[in-house]
Amino acid sequence: MDSYLTAIILGIVEGLTEFLPVSSTGHLILATELLGFDPSRWAVFNIAIQPGAILAIVVLYWRLFMDVLFGLFRLDPAALRFVRNLLLAFIPAVVIGLAFGDAIDALLENAVVVAWALVVGGIAILIVERLARTKDMEGVASVGAGTSAAVGLVQCLAMIPGISRSGATILGAMSFGVDRKTAAEFSFFLAIPTLVGATVLQLFKHRDAISTDDLGLIGVGAVVSFVVAMAVIKLFLAVVTRHGFAPFAWYRIVAGAAALVWLYSI
Repeated sequence: MDSYLTAIILGIVEGLTEFLPVSSTGHLILATELLGFDPSRWAVFNIAIQPGAILAIVVLYWRLFMDVLFGLFRLDPAALRFVRNLLLAFIPAVVIGLAFGDAIDALLENAVVVAWALVVGGIAILIVERLARTKDMEGVASVGAGTSAAVGLVQCLAMIPGISRSGATILGAMSFGVDRKTAAEFSFFLAIPTLVGATVLQLFKHRDAISTDDLGLIGVGAVVSFVVAMAVIKLFLAVVTRHGFAPFAWYRIVAGAAALVWLYSI
């Protein structure tokens, strides 16, 4: 298959799954395996295209980010709490990512781990949806500092491919009493420093193995993921508001089980 067609397919998968609690990395790994791509070649690509999807968040929430930026200059309490909460949630990923980076990289080529994680994560979503007691909040700035740090710790579970970064942060926030919409937006905003940091680290670590052609492929994949993510984010919030996260849980369980059957049969 042509490399640029492969980049487009993986860009679509990234855009569709980055902000859903279904694991974008897991789906990219399974797509790579299913379509017969070389996992070692596309592992860095799968991480490097994530900023394309992240840009969709910046575009969709640009007014909020501008308000926060100007609020910081005015020392506005809400803006300061917003930035504080994201930093507190981001720090655990930095520490654990740097400490266990090689072990995490090794998991990025293991499709069986992804399949099991999809199933386990789906069951976890159903449990949290049933048991969590949440209360409405007025956005990310209204979340407490302790809760933000705890959400950051939970996010680190997503370093296991298939767990889902968005799923871990959303369910973690809901477990600590944050309402669905605020939990989803917390996950969106936290993705910006987390995924940009992961991308920069991966590109730096593998800089000697990345060619000019690879940069072109990454650019194509990032653009495609941006366009797809723009549509998915709005649809996701509409589904969550109306139906909660259960539809994504059942999808994970079915997809993970199907992947296990396929992987153990080949």
